[in-house]
Amino acid sequence: MTRAVLLVSLVVLIAACGGEEANEAAAVVQPALAGVDDARLAAAADDGEEWLTHGRTWSEERHSPLTAVDADNVALLQRRWSFDTGTERGLEATPIVVDGVLYTTGTWSVVWALDARTGELLWKYDPAVAKEVGRRACCDVVNRGVAVYGGRVYFGTLDGRLIALDAESGAAVWQVQTTPPGESYTITGAPRVLEGKVIIGNGGAEFGVRGYVSAYDAASGDPLWRTFTVPGDPSKPFESEAMKQAAETWTGSWWELGGGGTVWDSMAYDPELGLLYVGTGNGSPWVRRVRSPGGGDNLHLSSILALDPDDGRIVWHFQTTPGDNWDFTATQHLILADLEIDGVVRKTIMQAPKNGFFYVLDRETGEFISGEAYATVTWATGLDEDGRPIEAAGQDYPEKLALVQPTFFGAHNWQPMSFNPATGLVYIPAQEVLGAYLQDPAYQRSELDFNVATHMNVFAAFPPEVASGHLLAWDPVRQREAWRVPHGLPWNGGTLTTAGNLVFQGTADGRFVAYRADDGRPLWVDHVGTGIIAAPMTYAIDGVQYVSVMAGWGGAFGLVGGTAARGVAVGPGVLVTWALPEAIPTPEQIEAYVTRTGELADGERAYHQWCARCHGAGAVSSSNIPDLRFAGEGLVDIALNGIPDTGMPAFGAELDEEDARLILRYLRKRKEETVR
Repeated sequence: MTRAVLLVSLVVLIAACGGEEANEAAAVVQPALAGVDDARLAAAADDGEEWLTHGRTWSEERHSPLTAVDADNVALLQRRWSFDTGTERGLEATPIVVDGVLYTTGTWSVVWALDARTGELLWKYDPAVAKEVGRRACCDVVNRGVAVYGGRVYFGTLDGRLIALDAESGAAVWQVQTTPPGESYTITGAPRVLEGKVIIGNGGAEFGVRGYVSAYDAASGDPLWRTFTVPGDPSKPFESEAMKQAAETWTGSWWELGGGGTVWDSMAYDPELGLLYVGTGNGSPWVRRVRSPGGGDNLHLSSILALDPDDGRIVWHFQTTPGDNWDFTATQHLILADLEIDGVVRKTIMQAPKNGFFYVLDRETGEFISGEAYATVTWATGLDEDGRPIEAAGQDYPEKLALVQPTFFGAHNWQPMSFNPATGLVYIPAQEVLGAYLQDPAYQRSELDFNVATHMNVFAAFPPEVASGHLLAWDPVRQREAWRVPHGLPWNGGTLTTAGNLVFQGTADGRFVAYRADDGRPLWVDHVGTGIIAAPMTYAIDGVQYVSVMAGWGGAFGLVGGTAARGVAVGPGVLVTWALPEAIPTPEQIEAYVTRTGELADGERAYHQWCARCHGAGAVSSSNIPDLRFAGEGLVDIALNGIPDTGMPAFGAELDEEDARLILRYLRKRKEETVR
């Protein structure tokens, strides 16, 4: 089938930008979530037209079976509509689309319902979070999205509430305070719904809290169970046998310092095994000699926990970083997949946590199957046969400054990865950031400040060269890299993969890019004007496939990255949606456009690999080094031969003349886009 024939079937509505003024407008689409129940959520894997839960399915693969947009025609994508969120702070949500309505969240836990065809605003709900709560949020006033179920839209607020909204009107049906009032807990993660229960965690380990995850009745909001992840005061009865056993791995008076282990992001669910999986966070404080002076693994910090969703009981655990000392959370994205390993199909759970190792576990038993470093790792020399890290000497900063990789930003942070069953690859928004750790000997617990027990100012000494990012395609069976695409900066967006042999990802410098899933070739790019950290998603209505992403720079690295974050794009936060064009190009026009777009993508890739480190991400120089957007034909010779005695090297050994001309074409395109 030709690409032209594929386009014939497109039925496209002309869309207008949604905005705040649409709040009073009559809704052209009526939400109909009453039909979203466990059966529909369980069948989501076979329904590519909607995006019903945070990772599209309970297994959180973030893979869509849609093929209307594929590697052959993706270069034709055009913006269909956009929605101005009215903020310039971090946007991290993955939108949900069901029955023609898109639901998403923004900063300060605001919720919007939009017509998924046009972006028209149907309703907005502002939970009126007090702005002083922002002081208790370690990593920006962000929110990662909603859950939908039985005619309701559920979300958590920064101040610790869980709220159920009527899907049609946006009015609050019930709300419950899930955290102790006045304590430094926050909610930034998206809830999950299963078996009539809303599951929600929280954050706050940097401020000295004790981690837990809770379940509430989806209909009434009544509390059903609460599972603590680390033990409390041993002079009081333990909440469970698991907490009693965990206490044997702690020493000192850890409960007076909080302990940590918060469940602030990742979850997944296997209905066949009847297991709910959650990832737990770092210790509080970070320094284990302060937190647990007699040593110990400190269960269940930095762990994957399998819970019984009926009562929250811990069925099994796997700890990725025993005795965590570096803020190496295991709250990163969890993916459930059936993989053929050594000739046997295994039910697995996969994670690439902060600590730099990629783990494949048996999701029924928690057995370690395999693990390898997917990034530079200096704190450990490898994993033993049980998956336990073998710590390197001196990296626990016992008396002096230690330079460590990864760092508290992680080799992979909260930005979701994705798994494509056809390629067998996991697509990770990976990064390389050098960290500095130095214990603060004068540390004392504070109620309103970070409780990490390290000197936080040491990171300020590092130049931008210590931080970079890349899109990493990882083979989880062979435990090795398949391919990578370098980025000029870390803290890039999450990924989406589709059956059209595509991977989509946004970048810190404001690009939204489509890559070929099997080999990483860039096929299409659009510049949205602000850094993208959220993960994209896709859906289809009336035969038209849409691709959407929340674009808004922020989060932990956006707040404290300093000079290492120089070169990012910062602009108004926006939800952008693309689709194939309404008009049907001729085959010749399609071929010419695809070729031209592919050349621009190749030039952009080469620029960011060889030029961006000095001349600026996105071809925008923020220093006195020449801005190459204004370069002429002489750039080709300069790129190949350099300029003696100026610091401009020759790249003739790495590039040929055609490569240099592709870079020049990209620079001219960027001049058209950015110079007025």
